[in-house]
Amino acid sequence: MHLTPRVLVSGGAGFIGSHLCDRLIEKGYEVLCVDNFFTGTRANIVHLLDSKSFELMRHDVTFPLFVEVDQIYNMACPASPIHYQFDPVQTTKTSVHGAINMLGLAKRTKARILQASTSEVYGDPSVHPQEESYWGNVNPIGPRSCYDEGKRCAETLFFDYYRQHNLDIKVARIFNTYGPRMHPNDGRVVSNFIVQALKGEDITLYGDGQQTRSFCYVDDLVDGLIRLMESPDGVTGPINLGNPGEFTIKELAENVIDLTGSRSKMVNKPLPQDDPRQRQPDITRAKTQLDWTPDIALRDGLTKTIAYFDNLLKQQA
Repeated sequence: MHLTPRVLVSGGAGFIGSHLCDRLIEKGYEVLCVDNFFTGTRANIVHLLDSKSFELMRHDVTFPLFVEVDQIYNMACPASPIHYQFDPVQTTKTSVHGAINMLGLAKRTKARILQASTSEVYGDPSVHPQEESYWGNVNPIGPRSCYDEGKRCAETLFFDYYRQHNLDIKVARIFNTYGPRMHPNDGRVVSNFIVQALKGEDITLYGDGQQTRSFCYVDDLVDGLIRLMESPDGVTGPINLGNPGEFTIKELAENVIDLTGSRSKMVNKPLPQDDPRQRQPDITRAKTQLDWTPDIALRDGLTKTIAYFDNLLKQQA
């Protein structure tokens, strides 16, 4: 191990990855940010470029990488339906080949490695809330499958490397996360609603707006990821990381309209195929094994996120 731990963050210029890079540098680590800039942007990490503790490498994780590191956060993968369905074959390759390449690097360097998995592994759940022992209800051939099944296969690879090679692994299942640096055009519900409200456009609710989601502010999530990475050897996960507060999509829209002071109207559109009706994490495991619970209430997080998008739209005007 290096005197100062050297940490690789794949997808480090992305929404969550860039916040993770910030926090790791604050904690005194050296950070190697690896990104192919498919959905990540230089703007997310430009403030780190002058730091002696930060290094940026343009690289696609579907190709092997030969560097020396002590920890790996494998965050690389487009995570919104618009982006992961744009090139579904590449999305699957990023999850599967990317996992193989990062696991191979961890094996060679004896690094601890964390996989950013997703609540999408539960599919359209028949169990509510979802706990980690639930195997999921996933369509293997639908338009979301490239992401859902890609992430499920990545989890398989992580646990096979753990059993076969005694690799030091951690697996986090990330539920809906929001905050500054979300992509304004990623089609995710929080960014969609905020941008529509700030522009005074109609807010599009898919279906009747009664489907539920749980929204975790990015700072809380990053805290959970780091706690998982630094947890004792026996804690492999998978561990749900998300906010158990459950809101209907309509309630989210009402909050956004209220906080922006927008005159936007809500309009209903057909529900996309395989869109889950309910999504809520059981975070008992995170509480007991990581002493982690999210702190930031939805309205407080939305206020910070709205300020970010308001500033972004003014810059673009």
